[in-house]
Amino acid sequence: MSSFADFQNEIYLAGLAGAVPDLPMTAAGLAERAREVLDPKAFAYVAGSASAERTAAANESAFDRYRLVPRMWRGASGPGVRDLSVEVLGTRLAAPILTAPVGVLELLHERGETIVAEVTRELGVGMVLSTAASTPIEEVGKAAGSWWYQLYWPADDDLARSFVQRAAESGAQAIVVTADTPSLGWRPRDLELAHLPFLYGKGIANYLSDPVFRAKLAAPPEESEEALRMAVLTWVGLFGNHGLRPADIARLREWTELPIAVKGVLHPDDARQLVDAGADAVVVSNHGGRQVDGSIAALDALPAVVATVGDRADVLFDSGIRTGTDVMVALSLGAKAVFYGRPWAYGLGLAGADGVRHALRLLLADLDAAMGLSGCRGVADLSRAMLSSAR
Repeated sequence: MSSFADFQNEIYLAGLAGAVPDLPMTAAGLAERAREVLDPKAFAYVAGSASAERTAAANESAFDRYRLVPRMWRGASGPGVRDLSVEVLGTRLAAPILTAPVGVLELLHERGETIVAEVTRELGVGMVLSTAASTPIEEVGKAAGSWWYQLYWPADDDLARSFVQRAAESGAQAIVVTADTPSLGWRPRDLELAHLPFLYGKGIANYLSDPVFRAKLAAPPEESEEALRMAVLTWVGLFGNHGLRPADIARLREWTELPIAVKGVLHPDDARQLVDAGADAVVVSNHGGRQVDGSIAALDALPAVVATVGDRADVLFDSGIRTGTDVMVALSLGAKAVFYGRPWAYGLGLAGADGVRHALRLLLADLDAAMGLSGCRGVADLSRAMLSSAR
């Protein structure tokens, strides 16, 4: 049974001895502290979104259009009565939360991905490992509990197949293909600093450690600065694949028996085509607002996608989750689980493992407490009946 809400008791009891939390207690507070403390290039990479960042703002404000309708005296608020666990794509989670696939975590901590793997295993939630990681798949797999691998499908099928097979051999439980990033969006915060970390050899550890990729190089990338520079240029020519279509899910299915989710879906027709092609799940997402400015908020896209494919595939949600009640709204609209991104990344940069743990416990405790106070013993109690439109 869930005990995530006990986090607040720990804080109050520590307060009796004069202690207060070292880190802010809200997602917004973590972002502000990170802006003050982190290296400007690191903060810009995590915080930055496309163009005027209207989509990123819309992702959060979309939750203001819904209000929860708590139910009273249902016996859900007592200790040991709530179970937030779910099973999604065959993966059992202690709560319906996975860390979103944030790349280049070495900008925040030298052991970034490994730390996230260790903390998510400790808490019983899921991790989605980015292709653009700073730590090779195999090393993360050794540290992780329940984890999925996010694939940026490169412009080389042999390399894509190698990534997928390495992930499966390392213990990944699902493959998450990102559909909305055949190339990078227009990101002014990074542009103002003229900073793209990949060009410095950061965030390409999965490429540099891959036998298919290494076979394309004239010299091992660790041999010299020139060899690394040539490896980076090779990466530039391979990142992104403009030729992918829904039918390519069938090729991916030939490479793995793992469940396949497609992330970055906003239109119900796209969701239908992907599920028809063999996808087991879709992730409603606009990449946290990082790709197309002025895009529909992910939450606004969720109901139509659920109505179209929710009876045939799992629908997950990403982009804009900041509170436990945000999670409740997304699940009430039909999502099976959510991806949670920037706040834990800020925590990683601020305090390493302690920061990631803090950010995740904030969300889990908030979710657990709000579920109990709303009369919900588990996620099965969440439905459209829990929601009212905001006036």
